Amino acid sequence: MFRVVALQFAIATGFALLAWNLGGVLKAWSAAYGGAIAVIGSLMYAIFVARGANDAKVALRAHVRAEVMKIFITVVLFVLALVLFQSASWLWLILGFAMSTFAYWLALLAI
Repeated sequence: MFRVVALQFAIATGFALLAWNLGGVLKAWSAAYGGAIAVIGSLMYAIFVARGANDAKVALRAHVRAEVMKIFITVVLFVLALVLFQSASWLWLILGFAMSTFAYWLALLAI
């Protein structure tokens, strides 16, 4: 699971560098923050689920709790972006988040 997060981090970093090349520093920071939102949520999910369980019901509950926590963290980080990073390029922030989330799902398919 942590390999998926590492790949997601690499994609987010690469996309932020692309944004820097195409649009400058502000767009790069925006894309990086959007990517970081996705990576932090995925990392928290992986940490929460990494404990593992032999019982299917316990494992299912752990995944559901981890997903709820991931969604909560994602919402909180987007709200923080609205409040603290008002000069952000919102298109690039959303694109950074979307690219990182897409990379997460593709990496899950590969594993």
